[in-house]
Amino acid sequence: MRLEEQELFQIRGGAITATFFNSIARLINTVLDLGRTVGSSIRRIYSKNYC
Repeated sequence: MRLEEQELFQIRGGAITATFFNSIARLINTVLDLGRTVGSSIRRIYSKNYC
């Protein structure tokens, strides 16, 4: 099948892929881990428990 130039301009993409979902999930996990780390650090500072 050979497409003409006019037909090539009509092709549209933009489907949401598994890679996109994976990157969003990794971003959420990173933000949650960062929040846990900061929260634990604050709790240790106030409780004077550094170990």
